[in-house]
Amino acid sequence: MTDDGPVLDQLNLVVSDMERSVAFYRLLGVDVGDTLARWQPHHRSARAGVDLDFDSVRFARDWNTGSTGPGVVLGFKVPTRDGVDELCARMRDQGYGVQQEPFDAFWGARYAVVEDPDGNPVGLMSPIDPERRREHPPPY
Repeated sequence: MTDDGPVLDQLNLVVSDMERSVAFYRLLGVDVGDTLARWQPHHRSARAGVDLDFDSVRFARDWNTGSTGPGVVLGFKVPTRDGVDELCARMRDQGYGVQQEPFDAFWGARYAVVEDPDGNPVGLMSPIDPERRREHPPPY
């Protein structure tokens, strides 16, 4: 990671059928982990060179109010919390859409989602601050 800008770090696949998607990637050899039973239908993680997270369509709307359903979110680490706000504003000023305004996410990071020229969502995330983490129930 460089100290002067975002680095591609995470890929979230927002999936319509969690078990089917997990089975497919496991068949490919990706080590997709299990989680707490109540989260199994909504979120799974794997390490695949970068973080590869699987989120239900419903859960994606908790962290990206502009989410439109199954798809991919490219995730970029931003060095600071203020940097998320600044980068999001810079992207907006250049005419790019914003799906999710910067906010303090329950997992402890500052987070926003902008759109690339083709409308693909691109997440901008600060480092996680454990002091800012808070409980968040799974979606129903």
